[in-house]
Amino acid sequence: MAIPLRAARHLVATVCRPLPTELVPIADAVGRVLAAPLRARTDLPPFANSAMDGYAVAAGPAGRTLRVIGQSLAGMPGPTSPGGGFAIRISTGAPLPPGTDAVVPDEQATADGGRVELHIDAARGLNVRVAGEDIRAGSRLLDAGIRLGPAELAVAIGTGHGDVICHRRPRVAVIGTGNELRPPGDRLDDGQIHDSNTTTLAALATLAGALVVSRDRVADDHAATLRAITAAVDAADLVLLSGGASVGPQDHVRAALLELGARQEFSGVQVRPGRPAWFGTRDGLPVLALPGNPVAAIVIFIMLGRPAVDALAGRWPPPGPERARLTEAVRPAPGRTNIIGATLPPATDGPLTAIPTGPLSAHATSRLLGLDALALIPPGATPLPPGTPVEVVRISSQP
Repeated sequence: MAIPLRAARHLVATVCRPLPTELVPIADAVGRVLAAPLRARTDLPPFANSAMDGYAVAAGPAGRTLRVIGQSLAGMPGPTSPGGGFAIRISTGAPLPPGTDAVVPDEQATADGGRVELHIDAARGLNVRVAGEDIRAGSRLLDAGIRLGPAELAVAIGTGHGDVICHRRPRVAVIGTGNELRPPGDRLDDGQIHDSNTTTLAALATLAGALVVSRDRVADDHAATLRAITAAVDAADLVLLSGGASVGPQDHVRAALLELGARQEFSGVQVRPGRPAWFGTRDGLPVLALPGNPVAAIVIFIMLGRPAVDALAGRWPPPGPERARLTEAVRPAPGRTNIIGATLPPATDGPLTAIPTGPLSAHATSRLLGLDALALIPPGATPLPPGTPVEVVRISSQP
């Protein structure tokens, strides 16, 4: 019996626990998930430095003419200033020389030979970035469960980290099933179609942070399905199948999984599109069988496959849907969650809003183009008016 989408997501999160950890060089850590909190090893910036090109001086009034006794460049600190009558040429990011505590920009000074006239008051700290101004050594930078992006890598490197402890990337095996499937670009005979699901699911898994270790395509044959699933389970942390998960005479996926000793967690989800989805485990390894229709397969991956990858990668519990207010009335479906397309206008000061783009047909991939999110319309009998809050899941992988 099909179960509600919320219950299906809960079961996926219950089964898919974070994988073991490993030490990852910071240069290879983008997209990985931290397994432990990260603290700053050093101040950022690590030393007082100039925010401008100009002259490092001791604080004092405008109108002074000072002798220039050297220069401080990035990576090449300048000399110590012996007192208030001296200036040191300085570039942006260069260390502030001892004996100086302000920087007068080039455009507010006039150089003449070995001297410089200052046209502004130089208050202490003017155009100076003090050590630890951004981050203090020992402060908590990032929490466990954070996916590392460019900004996170920048602060980690800037505070002294050369590697980080992350959960291992989930290895995913993808299997497409169906007699009608042909590889992308191949010539089609009568009744055949190009297999988009295998490539699309591999792409979705990769964008979610997984490492796709195999992509296979099998005919509607029981023995071939058994062999493909056995090989996938041996190589992966998560197996994704598309097609063959229903109960027709050419649908062999469920029977093959049960014959291999898989434990069923649910069979069918109360959603449209995507109802014929199956989830279970084989020797503790999660297996998700998705519908064969391409839109339904994509929808179910976003709703259930991505949370599985997130959880295995260390984002546990996996991130849930956001809330947005409908800008137009939407008609629900009785007895199931109706998943429709939506665009999300840039948020201003108000709540997130979702512009419905209409129902999704299980096979019409063109209806996915231009969407920002999938809106989850709960079961019901009466239209939801504009302003109704609903759950939305972004189509792009969450940061």
